[in-house]
Amino acid sequence: MSNFDLDIKSIRELADLLSETGLSEIEYAEGEKRIRCVRHSESASCVQIAAPAPAPQAATTDEAALSGTPVPAPMVGTVYMAAEPEAAPFVKAGDSVQEGDTLLIIEAMKVMNPIKAPKSGKIAEILVSDAQPVEFGETLLTIK
Repeated sequence: MSNFDLDIKSIRELADLLSETGLSEIEYAEGEKRIRCVRHSESASCVQIAAPAPAPQAATTDEAALSGTPVPAPMVGTVYMAAEPEAAPFVKAGDSVQEGDTLLIIEAMKVMNPIKAPKSGKIAEILVSDAQPVEFGETLLTIK
């Protein structure tokens, strides 16, 4: 595990934010550093983690070449395929996308997080459905 300086000021600010907002947990990541604070009853505890857990392997190189580039879920949450319940989905299988285009949204802790295309190409396969819960690292779709 790599060493890094303990950032007491950031930890205190996150613990204060937990108390102010009523949240039970908050995590902040910057590069390889992560700070996770969890509030139990009226007190808050924080853990500073050197490196994030490795993402699950999505596919072997041969499988990726056949099916395209996997787009993994960067967080745990609920997938929404459109901006609103009655709106058209952001993308469908076969659609062309540009790097940076919004592919879908993951709601986590009442925050809507747009998931952007990591590269330009065509949507090869969509592996999730609207309002489906997803885990960190789960493949959402593939781009060829």
